[in-house]
Amino acid sequence: MKRIFNLCFLALCAVTCFADYVPQPYTWTTQSKNSSESMPCGGGDIGMNVWVENGDVLVYMSRSGFFDENNTLLKAGRLRLRMDNAKEIFANDFSQTLVLNEGAVYIKGGGVTIRLWADTGSPVIFADIKSAKPVKATLSYESWRHHDRLVPKDASQQFSYKWLTKGEHATFADSIRPRQHAITFEHRNRKATVYDFTVAFEQLEAVKSEIPDPIGDLSFGGRMTCPDFTFAGTSEGVYTSTDYRAWNFVSKPFKQTTVAVELLYNKGALNYPKLFLGKYASPARAAKESRKKSAAWWHNYWQRSYITSTNAEAAHILRNYELFRYMLGCNAYGEWPSKFNGGLFTFDPVHVDKNRTFTPDYRCWGGGTMTAQNQRLVYWPMLKSGDTDMMRSQFDTYLRMLDGAMVRTRHYWGHGGACFEEQIENFGLPNPAEYGKHKEGQDPGWMKNKWLEYQYDTVLEFCQMILLAKEYAGMDIEKYRPLIAESIRFFDEHYRYRAKKRGATELTEDGKLVLYPSSGCETYKMAYNPSSVVAALKAVIETINEHHGGLAAFGLDTAITNRIPEIPVRYIDGKRCIAPAEAWMRINNVETPQLYPVFPWRIYGLGREDLDVAVNTYLYDDYALKMRSSRGWKQDNIWAACLGQKEDAVRLLKEKFADGPYRFPAFWEQGFDWAPDLNRGGSAMIGLQEMLLQEKPDGTVMELPCWPEEWDVHFRLHATGGRIIER
Repeated sequence: MKRIFNLCFLALCAVTCFADYVPQPYTWTTQSKNSSESMPCGGGDIGMNVWVENGDVLVYMSRSGFFDENNTLLKAGRLRLRMDNAKEIFANDFSQTLVLNEGAVYIKGGGVTIRLWADTGSPVIFADIKSAKPVKATLSYESWRHHDRLVPKDASQQFSYKWLTKGEHATFADSIRPRQHAITFEHRNRKATVYDFTVAFEQLEAVKSEIPDPIGDLSFGGRMTCPDFTFAGTSEGVYTSTDYRAWNFVSKPFKQTTVAVELLYNKGALNYPKLFLGKYASPARAAKESRKKSAAWWHNYWQRSYITSTNAEAAHILRNYELFRYMLGCNAYGEWPSKFNGGLFTFDPVHVDKNRTFTPDYRCWGGGTMTAQNQRLVYWPMLKSGDTDMMRSQFDTYLRMLDGAMVRTRHYWGHGGACFEEQIENFGLPNPAEYGKHKEGQDPGWMKNKWLEYQYDTVLEFCQMILLAKEYAGMDIEKYRPLIAESIRFFDEHYRYRAKKRGATELTEDGKLVLYPSSGCETYKMAYNPSSVVAALKAVIETINEHHGGLAAFGLDTAITNRIPEIPVRYIDGKRCIAPAEAWMRINNVETPQLYPVFPWRIYGLGREDLDVAVNTYLYDDYALKMRSSRGWKQDNIWAACLGQKEDAVRLLKEKFADGPYRFPAFWEQGFDWAPDLNRGGSAMIGLQEMLLQEKPDGTVMELPCWPEEWDVHFRLHATGGRIIER
């Protein structure tokens, strides 16, 4: 039975109309061997890896925004809780459970219960410890940043210098100060950072004051408060492949206690304001309030959308969908988005690659590098899952980068618009290593990189997401209008500028832009009118014209609509197909941009014109067939669903949502990036949603357009117009 509801209606009667949905908890009954066998936990903008090893409860702590001088995304440290008789306590009836409905991890055994969670409204971690009989314990704050640590050249992917370093850059030591019942830890960035290096390297010193700097003089860290534990000194050790220092606190026998860790960041010296804890007399009282409010937030989160099935094969897939959606919810309200390359849940890198014996701060593809072609896959599924409020982290990141993108455009080329390159830093400039070393006389605006040169279009996906967030959930997008306008303006002004430099006219004889030199993803290089870029411009402009008041409402020339060229086509064995571009110089990577007009741009698809053209491309394009895969960020599962290719959609869905190689099923292998791979999870979510729910151009809903008949299913998902579709 199908039910369609309006969001406003649901807001009024959600409490009384429907039975609450409660996701199943996920449980382990044995301890873990190492950090790769950890379980995620978090909330607000905090992520934790939680595991029990040899009786010790261990927690890696992370918060969105902890960027150091080099733009490494640093962890906040590690906690270790050791009961005096831990081996006996956890000997026979051990369990570790992620209770999704509460957003908390429970560890139980021998009459002891430990509950870990992050407050969803304030950046605080809580640990409630209860025991049936008095127990003594040692609580340690552990840091591998107790001394300056040179980052070896082969670990340079963790920061923004990448291969420009010769091993001379260091992760500087934190300032760690124990007190009787508390400890503070702080990392304060030096004033000279990779931001300063990048501005100079990319020849932008003259306009430096106009480019925002999010990492200079940034401080981050926190405070652990443990009233029933007393500081007893430090010790040294090695965990996995990294030395560390522990600040140890010991307790007297207790039956119940609460530990709280506040994680903070701000410009200048870290200030410890009276945040959540300051409102209460003790961590225990704060935890009582937090537990109730945070559990309520998670319960409401699961009411937004869900998908269930009694079919065993489908249920396994849907469990992993749900576990991954939990991971996304842990950074619901971060100032910075969930990073595609591990998010807030990376673990010791040697467990990803045995040769990477680096610190827990390591991840491949950087910390402050916001690779848009990967980030987009993390955020697209939030529209149908009803999590549009969580998309603001990604949207606001682009808004912060807008000034820098506009300044560099004007400085390099003398025209308007905002140029967002791949791979972009959190201050809006291309990664300096990827930008490349330029010789005198070379265009300083050129990304001297055979993969990334002339790839400007990824920002348009986020522009489209913003527009659709308004259509799906009524999001107020007024502040994002300049971002959308300047992103479109760039293509119009830049390619007229390019054409005028080559010849006498800015447009073709039929008044079209010539998108050259351009790029079909990282694959079809030096491309002429690549289909992925043409489709992007057409789709965003059409969305504005049809649903958002037209280009003039964004301060844009309405004639731009007619200046966009047509999507190129070609014939393969007599069958009309989408071409990657009208022409290109070389094929460089493993993407399939000729199917981008299907997704994300929805120009072709079920219920749309010329479906056969897109299906032919999917079925007969040799390169599309050669590159078909479920690995990492691959999107073939999405295209199969959008084109009604049910057999492929089901096969690829199973592969995408298969358990990862680590103990937690939604910790997928690194793919093309790093583990856990969030863009694999995002692309898997999108494909699953498309199998269940699609829309025609007029908004007509198509249910189960690519779902196997043998799998029963019940779902609640979101559609445009504020509709919630429940079946």
